[in-house]
Amino acid sequence: MWILILFFGMSILSVIAYKYFPVYLTPLMVIRCCEQIKNGEKLKLKHEWKDLEDISNHMPIAALSAEDYRFIYHNGFSKAGIKRALEHNDGKHVSIGGSTISQQTAKNVFLWPNKNWFRKGLEAYYTILIETFWDKHRIMEVYLNSIEMGNGIYGVEAAAREHFGCSAKDLTRQQSALIAASLPNPRECNITSPNKHLLNYQKIILNKMTKNANQFPSEEEIKVIRKKDMDDRDNDEYRSDILSRILRWN
Repeated sequence: MWILILFFGMSILSVIAYKYFPVYLTPLMVIRCCEQIKNGEKLKLKHEWKDLEDISNHMPIAALSAEDYRFIYHNGFSKAGIKRALEHNDGKHVSIGGSTISQQTAKNVFLWPNKNWFRKGLEAYYTILIETFWDKHRIMEVYLNSIEMGNGIYGVEAAAREHFGCSAKDLTRQQSALIAASLPNPRECNITSPNKHLLNYQKIILNKMTKNANQFPSEEEIKVIRKKDMDDRDNDEYRSDILSRILRWN
């Protein structure tokens, strides 16, 4: 009993703490470093925290377009996203994940890369916590700073420096889409010399990104749109139209 109380208390406190403080180290970073040492490889861990305001406006839109276009609508879980993943991953060259950005953030920050039911259960628990204590901007900010983007590369700032020689703030629309295209399998994708499938996925993402979009919607705008969507939350065509209008807002 005391172990459960301690776990719940520590997990809630850690989620609340990360609402205000940057995430400099994650379990996955430690695991990858241990794997490198075990395999006799040179230790590589590149990561630099950047506030969302210091990341190119194209990057969150690219991530949203590639990974979870319902991100601003759902409360952490998307049945449609899981269904879409099952449909697209069968016999397709491009892998489309079923987890939402919120679920991926929970896994990246608090857990380890394992697909058993115990870990998935913890992922669901932490997803509920971050959706409860963080707003959508904070979730996107932590996501873009903690996600694995290559061998020993974590976060968009490190990825931008490694692959394009620029800061995350200066990423172009095309570069952001290419980074987003690599997210399903970042350790295998070569962003510096992308293959045909990666470039094709980049084009798909670019087509999803509204040409006139220049910033991720503010938290106030998200709240307004979510309220408007309450009466028609199961209408995919309506959602896509609303999302397109959100991304055009300045």
